[in-house]
Amino acid sequence: MTMLRLTLKTKLQQRLDCSPLTPCKLADLSLAEIAAIPLYYGKKRLRVDEVFTISGENGLHIVFENSSAKLDCIGELMQSGTITIHGDAGAQLGFKMSNGSITCTGNVGDFAASAMTNGFITVHGDVGDFLGAAIIGERKGMRGGTVIVKGNAGDRLGDQMRRGLILVEGNVGNYCASRLIAGTIGVLGSIGNYSAYGMRRGTLLLLAQPTLHATIQDCGMHTLPYLNLLLKSFQQFDTPFNQLTSQRVQRFVGDLAANGNGEILVIK
Repeated sequence: MTMLRLTLKTKLQQRLDCSPLTPCKLADLSLAEIAAIPLYYGKKRLRVDEVFTISGENGLHIVFENSSAKLDCIGELMQSGTITIHGDAGAQLGFKMSNGSITCTGNVGDFAASAMTNGFITVHGDVGDFLGAAIIGERKGMRGGTVIVKGNAGDRLGDQMRRGLILVEGNVGNYCASRLIAGTIGVLGSIGNYSAYGMRRGTLLLLAQPTLHATIQDCGMHTLPYLNLLLKSFQQFDTPFNQLTSQRVQRFVGDLAANGNGEILVIK
């Protein structure tokens, strides 16, 4: 069976809620049934076939062609299957995703992977603010799964993240790992100010020395044999992180202002 292709017909003026278009919801539907699904578009609702040209038949693998940054909530509540996005994606990519995989060839908006519990997300471009963070009104962000970003990420990456793995190959903005509850965040590039602000537990793995605030304690240089296990786990991924081998790090702990036991490891 050929994969199900949804090709955006025209430039969008309003934001489009794509949460109904997931493999677990479309797998058993005919093309006619898929075409009739209503999607919220600003204050209106449009049928899928009013927005997308539909082709193919395998709903377990959905491909968004000519995608736009106004396509929000792609992969929301996704439980199985594969989504491929050719172009950009909007906010809340993979929101509450529990399984499956999402690949985006372009850039992604804010709150990607928020409340994600399992699965795999790869972004070949940049990601906005609050990657893996809790959305407004919630107390926990990403709770499992893996996210790999080939480009840069914005502010508040991993804010209130509870579990999981985020690897960013580029640079990250301010407040990286703020209020981190648990989980692992790796950054190959530089990070902004106020990193690990309010951090409780978890690991922030860096190559570049960050500027840290006063309540992050410098614990000096260490050789950490257990780090070998973490670095070996990266070898399954297509990312420069799989080339890291050094177990020699400068270790920081905190945030002491939040009675935190988190750690920042700067690989030497």
